[in-house]
Amino acid sequence: MPQLLSDLDRLLDRLRCEPAVLVTVAQTRGSVPRESGAWMAVFADSVVGTIGGGHLEWDAERQARDLLTSGEGQVRQHTVVLGPSLGQCCGGAVGLRMEPVDQRHLDELTSRLTPRLWSVALFGGGHVGRAIVQALGPLPFAVTWIDSRDEVFPGDLPAAVRTEHSDPVQSAVRELVPGSRVLVMSFSHAEDLEVVAACLQRLREHNDLPFVGLIGSQTKWATFSNRLRQRGFADAELAAITCPIGLSGIGGKQPAVIAASVVAQLLLGVN
Repeated sequence: MPQLLSDLDRLLDRLRCEPAVLVTVAQTRGSVPRESGAWMAVFADSVVGTIGGGHLEWDAERQARDLLTSGEGQVRQHTVVLGPSLGQCCGGAVGLRMEPVDQRHLDELTSRLTPRLWSVALFGGGHVGRAIVQALGPLPFAVTWIDSRDEVFPGDLPAAVRTEHSDPVQSAVRELVPGSRVLVMSFSHAEDLEVVAACLQRLREHNDLPFVGLIGSQTKWATFSNRLRQRGFADAELAAITCPIGLSGIGGKQPAVIAASVVAQLLLGVN
């Protein structure tokens, strides 16, 4: 499960029993440890979440616990300059909002703090597919993992991963969530070709798949390109396919290395 979802679940569970102070990064300027919207919840004896660590977080935790102990129930806001006085040389400034919360705020916090998850459709349940699913697990992605083979998926999946058996596998392309990032790496080059063709057809009709990546070499893509041209796809349409996938300059072939490279590529596309 993405860490933010896990932290939110922990926060909501604790709030049913005891109050806290929610510390949120409201504004940022310059170089700072975390982005706007980052949060931590300070309870009497523990903290859920993080606003970046270091002296900034330590001092915010101290102030939040003072607010919690006072019981005044007022929202506090202030700006912290991350200079030498804090022992952090980021050079920017962070606006912090501190608000007392309890079980009365559960619905509001669920709505406000539930993170946006980017949709990924992964075709292929092999070693690289498994490594990518595990690498995506802590990150803000909702994964649909698709294969034409029965009983290919492992049982210990991250919570934000949904598996789907589809035969023929390319038929699943029609049902993908609009905006899905698509990764194609089935056990069969023939299946890969059909999935890519289905993605190109969907792009032609709806243009709602922002990334379609195919695992393989430039030689594989040259062969696929010729076959796809024979099916009527123009070069301008073929340019929407990324092959090979992953960041250039990372040369390892181990599944975990490929997964790290591909996930970094996905993150660059959503940030």
